[in-house]
Amino acid sequence: MKRSPRKFSILTANIPVSFFGIILGLMGLGNCWRVATKIWHLPSWIGEMMMLIAVVVWLVLILAYIGKWLWARADALAEFSHPILCCFVGLVPVSTVLVALAIDPYSRAISVGLFAVGAIGQLGFGVYRSGRLWMGGRSPEMTTPILYLPTVAGSFVSAIVASALDYRDWGILFFGAGLFSWLAIESIIMNRLFLLEALPRPLRSTLGIQLAPPAVGCVAYLGITSGHPDAFAQILFGYGLLQALISLRLIPWLCQQPFGASYWAFTFGISALALSSLHLVERGMTGSMEGLAVLLFIGANLIIGSIAFGTLRLLLRGQLLPPLVTATAV
Repeated sequence: MKRSPRKFSILTANIPVSFFGIILGLMGLGNCWRVATKIWHLPSWIGEMMMLIAVVVWLVLILAYIGKWLWARADALAEFSHPILCCFVGLVPVSTVLVALAIDPYSRAISVGLFAVGAIGQLGFGVYRSGRLWMGGRSPEMTTPILYLPTVAGSFVSAIVASALDYRDWGILFFGAGLFSWLAIESIIMNRLFLLEALPRPLRSTLGIQLAPPAVGCVAYLGITSGHPDAFAQILFGYGLLQALISLRLIPWLCQQPFGASYWAFTFGISALALSSLHLVERGMTGSMEGLAVLLFIGANLIIGSIAFGTLRLLLRGQLLPPLVTATAV
């Protein structure tokens, strides 16, 4: 009995908090299927199955992350204070908010409870992390799109789920927080990408997060508005398309990094871009948007499906988890 905590501490210390990004990709694709079921009459069980898988993965990761703080606290603290890895901690409450959306059709009470916990958690972490950044002293080389996670991702996702749960007033507040945080942070990230040395290979996959703000922001904006999509919704979607095209242009450079779980950084933005196009069609847009919605939906399924298959293959081979990194090394 004395050996089990030791074994569990080794396992939990070896699971990066960035793995919560897997949930965002799965939830995003599951939401795509939920909307596609409405407009194209596709089988509803596919989207619900994706949601179930995402909830199970979330539960496993939540237990592992709690275990890290209980039995590998030094490693958890080192991750929490790391200048880059710390931002991934924001994915814990953000994924919890998305789980609330997945559960809502089945249990309103559990959904609202998870949303409250997740929304308060992401807001608290975003305020804490932003306060640290405001103190200065950060090396420009440490600046990557991961900076979007604490405030932009958390606020936009909270806006989406708040609107879906009929808390539109809160959704508007969260959208405002996410929008202006995005505009401020993007200028800093672009300055780093334009003027400093290229991102090292292990960090290049973080550029996948660059696609997320306009796409997720578009979904959030559509959530707090009604009727035919206005010009601002289409503007957000257009900027998301531009980010996607730039990402396609960079594929040879980005793929210099071997495949790993870090590639899930691309999935939330990809699924959000497809989801925003589906919502635009659902809200009455026709013509070219209908064609784009089909292409983006197919593309999201192919890309996220490929990444999921590659991740499962690494898991079965015992190669998914990175080598054990001690707190001292971090």
